[in-house]
Amino acid sequence: MRILYLLFAVLLLLFQAAPGSADPIFADTTECRSQGNFCRAGACPPTFAASGSCHGGLLKCCSK
Repeated sequence: MRILYLLFAVLLLLFQAAPGSADPIFADTTECRSQGNFCRAGACPPTFAASGSCHGGLLKCCSK
């Protein structure tokens, strides 16, 4: 019976999804990050300006 628990644990780890694979890929997020910018909820930090949107318009794309 002990081998059954070990087998279950190994199968659970093998079929586990990769981290972040369930997140949809948005075109605006890819474009923002490809330009070296980052996405942020709310206002951008003081030395950065909002240059667009991310995650389908939910976040702001912040650039220097």
